[in-house]
Amino acid sequence: MKSLQFFLRRVFKNVLKYSLKHRHIVLEIDMLLCVLGFFSAVFVHSLGLGLRLNIDNFFILLTVFFISCLGSFLILKSYRGLSRHTNFMEMWRLYASLMIACVVLFVAVLATGEAIDHKSLFVMNVFLINLFLLLFMRYSMVLIYNFTVNYTNNKYTNAFVFGTDQHCIALAQWLNKSNSSQYHVKGFFSRNKNERKARIADLPVFFLNGEQPDWIMRKNEITTIIFPDYVTVKNEQAFIKKCVDAGLKVLVTPPFEGLDHGQTKRINIKPIQFEDLLGRDEIKINMERIAAQTTGKVVLVTGGAGSIGSELVRQLAHFNPALLVVFDAAETPLHHLRLELERNFPDLKFVPVIGNVRNKNRLEYVFRDYKPQIVYHAAAYKHVPLMEENPCEAILTNVQGTMLLSNMSLKNKVESFVMISTDKAVNPTNVMGASKRIAEIYIQSLARKNKLMSHSTRFVTTRFGNVLGSNGSVIPHFKEQIEKGGPVTVTHPEIIRYFMTIPEACRLVMEAASFGRSGEIYVFDMGSPVKIVDLARRMIELAGFVPGKDIDIEFTGLRPGEKLYEELLNDKETTLPTEHEKITIASVQNYDYEYVLSSIEYMIDQSVEVDIDKTVEAMKKLVPEFISQNSPFEKYDKAVAN
Repeated sequence: MKSLQFFLRRVFKNVLKYSLKHRHIVLEIDMLLCVLGFFSAVFVHSLGLGLRLNIDNFFILLTVFFISCLGSFLILKSYRGLSRHTNFMEMWRLYASLMIACVVLFVAVLATGEAIDHKSLFVMNVFLINLFLLLFMRYSMVLIYNFTVNYTNNKYTNAFVFGTDQHCIALAQWLNKSNSSQYHVKGFFSRNKNERKARIADLPVFFLNGEQPDWIMRKNEITTIIFPDYVTVKNEQAFIKKCVDAGLKVLVTPPFEGLDHGQTKRINIKPIQFEDLLGRDEIKINMERIAAQTTGKVVLVTGGAGSIGSELVRQLAHFNPALLVVFDAAETPLHHLRLELERNFPDLKFVPVIGNVRNKNRLEYVFRDYKPQIVYHAAAYKHVPLMEENPCEAILTNVQGTMLLSNMSLKNKVESFVMISTDKAVNPTNVMGASKRIAEIYIQSLARKNKLMSHSTRFVTTRFGNVLGSNGSVIPHFKEQIEKGGPVTVTHPEIIRYFMTIPEACRLVMEAASFGRSGEIYVFDMGSPVKIVDLARRMIELAGFVPGKDIDIEFTGLRPGEKLYEELLNDKETTLPTEHEKITIASVQNYDYEYVLSSIEYMIDQSVEVDIDKTVEAMKKLVPEFISQNSPFEKYDKAVAN
């Protein structure tokens, strides 16, 4: 049986391939069916109904009907539709074509004076029989296609789609017809009471509020629920929890993403992540201006293999840069990113470069050989506890690296230099945040000097909070602890953080870069802050456990330099609106370039000598709002103040 199905599948695929190249085959089949339908109508009229039908001019009428059908089919192109994908909306071409042919036939019957009882009944029979034959042929094609071409040995996973809008219906139809899909959609869940017991695309719709979903899913052997978008996911968290508790797989798919290089639909179905349930709508932006800025340009991304940098690279790849230079010191992540780009963007011109932003000679090589026009600076040390223990390294990478790269960009007349900063730079309480604030200060002072010297390079700084799913972020850490059975560790019961997804953070970075003016710091609207202990409880519940019973939450105390809450602006700063409602401009204190330069050079000298005390003292002197918390460096706060 299986060998026969594979044989039929192969034969039918060859027939389909041939018919796609030679569309006249469908037209010839349609015309053959029309002739057969005409003979059938004659048989039904004369023998079946016993009505008189003079056949002296029979072939004249057949010729008229044949020519009329051929002409109407050619004009309305009813034969050009793919029969295996025929739907009701496409049937109008067949109806109209047959209607035109039958009207001509009726006129011919009257004109020839044929002795036919109930002439209109005869013509109606011709129309109905031919319509049935043409529709039956197309419906048979759909059945054969689904049985042979879509037949595989893979066992399908039965699924329901949540919702009944156009995207949900298209998703269900695509999954049920696609060769590559492992899911078979058996129905829809809906919150609309009016759709109860309805059928859409020949699939049942179940009213979620009224029906018992557990019974429905058991009856239909459903193991997977597919959500159409993230908004629905966020609105249905209670239902998702029930699904997770019941052992169901919960998936989400963004809207249709276009075609890949093989002209195949890209519909990305993925498991729901904890970060999808934070209840925050994703920021939407207009990408046209970003494309205008990036297309055909040489773009350099430092820290290009990191969490933010790699996502920037992925998004920039869609805008057809002339060359994408990916610069990073981490060999293995850069190698993995290279393989991903080669696989997903085969036409992209890019070059991976191993290097450290602290190495002036390496940076000179990149600018000399590749001549970047736009620079995205994402390279930095970002882990608060590590930088609290290694302040000299924070200065050498976050400050000296930024200074070398920005100076090189100015020297080589780069169009735009975009620095990625952090909310921890506002009223910093730790070395990492202070080092990023110092980097911001240098970029601002350099931009002011740049304007005075009439250079054209734009220096833009972007500032935002934590990104979800980044290396070392809280959600992967909590997930790992839950998988090990707990406990989940939170530093303090009152600690809160702002969160943003990596893709939207990168889009906002590119958006700010597209319209930003030199020397400005752009602050992103991070939405409402999230209490970390609430996030931990929610993740435990979504994993099917009870907080405090199955998995404990333990409070470990604030780490050195850690804040209870992050700020995006300090007390002296105000914000100004931009053309994007989610991006504002921070009005910050201006610094004299020469003073900043001498202060930073002194810090770098002390860092090279690994003189931690003098390095931290110099940081606090340049950034007086840098007040250490829960850190051995608190002793320098009073000394600097005096």
